[in-house]
Amino acid sequence: MILPLLALAALAGQALADCTRSQLQALTANYLLAQATGNLSLLPTSTTNPLTYIENDKPASLTNNSALLATPLTLKFNLTLHDPLLCASFIEFNAASPSTPYVVLVRLSAASTTNTTALTLTKIDAVITSPGDWVFNATAHLAYALSESWSPIPASSPLRTPRAALQRAADAYLDQWFNSTLPVPLGTPCARLEGGTYTGARNASANTCAMPAFPMPVDVKGRRYVVDEEMGSVGVLNGFPFLEKTLGPGEWTPSGNLFRVEGGLV
Repeated sequence: MILPLLALAALAGQALADCTRSQLQALTANYLLAQATGNLSLLPTSTTNPLTYIENDKPASLTNNSALLATPLTLKFNLTLHDPLLCASFIEFNAASPSTPYVVLVRLSAASTTNTTALTLTKIDAVITSPGDWVFNATAHLAYALSESWSPIPASSPLRTPRAALQRAADAYLDQWFNSTLPVPLGTPCARLEGGTYTGARNASANTCAMPAFPMPVDVKGRRYVVDEEMGSVGVLNGFPFLEKTLGPGEWTPSGNLFRVEGGLV
């Protein structure tokens, strides 16, 4: 939101990260295979740069098999974004099993190594949803997610949106939760998929993304971005202040948002 500061942070990330898209694609492929098999040895880690694992904003352990990542899951759908500038990737996956279904958002942070072309995984930040969470329905989510097109946008296409504009669009949407008078660059058609609820179910050609004002301002904090110009997409992990009644002041529910932006419009 303070764009000059964000720009400086991005430049610093570019200088330190030195990642390629193909490296990040290989990293996410390894991660998804590790999740599908529960085989944590597939994760490219380093003893000199220990891996940090976070589940729903809390540090978790990968050594006692209690982590979701250590549980083999049948993945019915996945979508991946890659951000060479930040050396980070974003994954959405759906494991709509009859027993214990999950819909998960993951942000991966990585670092390059001096003696190999592969990346080392340095942080896994996962937001895990399951039965009992707000409007959760993995079966409905799967059907709607599969119906959408999130194909790459050619560099020559007028729909390709620059990095800064992609992040501005995502921030505009989230900032409006705090101030409903702020403009958001919404296109037509546009639909929201929230849990298993799809606003475009009745009219796929309409703009159903506009948000009504919340009963109280929602200050969306803790934003962690992955910006993918080729996919015209932004993945954001963030906090949502009042989804759970047990939350105290300054606490939030782990949450995430995934945006598709074409020609500067969500």
